[in-house]
This record gives sequence, C-alpha cells and structure tokens, in this order.
Amino acid sequence: MASRARIARVTLANLSPAKGSQHSQKRVGRGQGSGYGRTAGRGNKGQNSRSGPGPGIAFEGGQTPITKLFPKRGFVNPNTRTWAPVNLDRIQHWVDQGRLQSSPEKPITARELLLSGCVHQVHDGVKILGDGAEHLKTPLYIVASRASKSAIKAIEEGGGTIVCKYYNELALRDCVKGRTDRVDAAPTRQEDIRWYTTRINRGYINNYLLKTLKDMPFVQERWVALSQQLGVHRKQHFGKPIKNNSQPVSQRS
Repeated sequence: MASRARIARVTLANLSPAKGSQHSQKRVGRGQGSGYGRTAGRGNKGQNSRSGPGPGIAFEGGQTPITKLFPKRGFVNPNTRTWAPVNLDRIQHWVDQGRLQSSPEKPITARELLLSGCVHQVHDGVKILGDGAEHLKTPLYIVASRASKSAIKAIEEGGGTIVCKYYNELALRDCVKGRTDRVDAAPTRQEDIRWYTTRINRGYINNYLLKTLKDMPFVQERWVALSQQLGVHRKQHFGKPIKNNSQPVSQRS
C-alpha cells in the first residue's frame, strides 16, 4: 500500500509570498549606469516628460473634444420627483385576491404595496391614480405620497379615507422597511408645505382634515403638531410697506 504524502502544516513560519508576486521598487534618477538616470525613462522633452498629472481624460491632442461637438439642451431639475403610479382597479384586484388588507388600524402604505407586488419600485413615493374607479367596491384606507383628484373622490365615495403624507428619502426607506424608531422628516420647501397643508390634496398637516379624521387610529400626534407649526403661513399677511411721507421740521414750509 503506497504511503500517503505528508502535507506540511501551514504556519506563520512557512508562509511566503507567491513567486513573482513581489518586485523591487523601480529607482529612477540614480545615475546612467542603471539605465533610468537623467531623464528617468521619460525621454527628452515633450508633454509626457513634464511633471504633474498630465493631460485630462477628455484631452484629444488639441482638437475639439467630442464633448464640445454635441449640443446641450435643457437641464436636470434637482427638485423633481418620480412617483410610482398605481391605479384603483389594480388595488381592488389585489384586495380581492387577499394580497392586500385595508383597515383604519392598518392602512395601506408604500410598504404594503411594495411587499405585495402591487408596485415594483417606490421611487420617490407612491401616487394613487383614479383609473378603474368603477371597479372599486371596498372601503380603502390609504396613506400615500400623492393622489389624483379622481382617486380621492372615488375612495371617499366608497367609504374609505386617503391621506397624502410627505416622505423624504430616509423616511420613505424607513416606511418600506417598517422602522418606527425614528421621527419622520417634515417638509421644508415652501412648495411642499403649501401642498401638504391644502385640504383639496388631502394633505396630512391640514387642520380641517385632521379634525375630520381625529377618530382614525392611524392619525399621529406629530401630524397635529406639524399642522400648528407649518400652518402659520396661512394666517400671515404681508402687505406693501407704507411709505413715510413725513418730512423733517426744517424742510416744512
């Protein structure tokens, strides 16, 4: 019986780098005998022999770069948002299949829509649209980012409730993951504050809407506090400054 080859045990004493994996540093400018003295292997004169980072990545030898040959039109709006649309007939179909449940204690949010497959990506928030409103037969309780007027009308006529809530990137991520240990961000841009304090949009910080929904379990105390803080601008009226026509006593006739 042939004896088995004994495999050496791997220890720190017999570890060594792989052959050819390490090289000695290339020392340039240390005399002509090394072959890399004087010009250090860069040659005589020219752009590549100079110190510094060299030409940019888009440099094409002096000719007009291709990035300048193509025209540029328009701009990218940093405040734009991409909504994930979902229609009422699709939500009703998911409810009929038992893939979605809606109640005042547990309303439908972006988390339920994403986990059930009703939407494939939440993007910057979910917007409820009114297509297929004639198929709606179940009272729905929804908390979304936006909703169309036709969707609001159909849901409320069916005995349900919809509230539009502001989500920034972090708050939307917490909503999808089901985290409740952090306080949701409040709208800071004037456009968002005006939109979510408007009753026709069913904004969650509208005073009249919160009084109507005060018995709903999903209404949070923070919504009431934000409505009092951010709703101040509706009571403020800034008129034109009054011109002072009075003149000094020395100039009066």
